[in-house]
Amino acid sequence: QVQLAESGGGPVQAGGSLRLSCAAAGLTFRSHHMAWFRQAPGKEREFVAAITWGGGRKSYGEGLKGRFSISRDNDKNMLFLQMNNLKPEDTAVYYCAGTPAYGGKDYYSVDAYDYWGQGTQVTVSS
Repeated sequence: QVQLAESGGGPVQAGGSLRLSCAAAGLTFRSHHMAWFRQAPGKEREFVAAITWGGGRKSYGEGLKGRFSISRDNDKNMLFLQMNNLKPEDTAVYYCAGTPAYGGKDYYSVDAYDYWGQGTQVTVSS
């Protein structure tokens, strides 16, 4: 059974930083592309960042590159999201997602991902 467990969320003031972690179990982590999505109240789940199985390619949602950084540790089955200069509009539940690294998929879409965590709340106050 695949399990993705996010941690590291919480309250933070605008301009602050948080580092989210996602611990993966039950899958061959190094064979999966991984991503972060977020969902604010009343809004659709949106793409935040993705990283290929080996970490060689990274993609970011619009306006997030430069503030957010995705990384992974395949030896420890861990995915990370470093978030700097946080803004109130970054407030959301952040989800870790994974998909096997094959096939032509739109990695910006929620539909590309087979596995999801339960999410971790990030609340940025002004």
